[in-house]
Amino acid sequence: MLLLTLFALSTAPLAQVACADEDDWRRLHREVEAGRIKPLSEILENLARDWRGDVIDVDIERDDGDIIYEIELLGPEGQVVEFEIDARTGDILEIEGRNIRGMQR
Repeated sequence: MLLLTLFALSTAPLAQVACADEDDWRRLHREVEAGRIKPLSEILENLARDWRGDVIDVDIERDDGDIIYEIELLGPEGQVVEFEIDARTGDILEIEGRNIRGMQR
């Protein structure tokens, strides 16, 4: 089941990520369709270009009106690193974890 969920997350736009309720899901879907936020698939492609690791968790949060992707990667040495990414720009806002440099490509 976990592999199926991770596959769905890696291939789906933001709208297919589980949200608190159906209204949230629909709002996020409209944001992606309108081009106001980037789809999750694009965010994950960008991460994979610069960072090594497997996606183990994806959350979406709102922070002062901004939509933030929180993505955890499991690195090649077993480290877990969390990336906070601005959903509108795709910019990495914050990286937390240990041995972060060991995940850079």
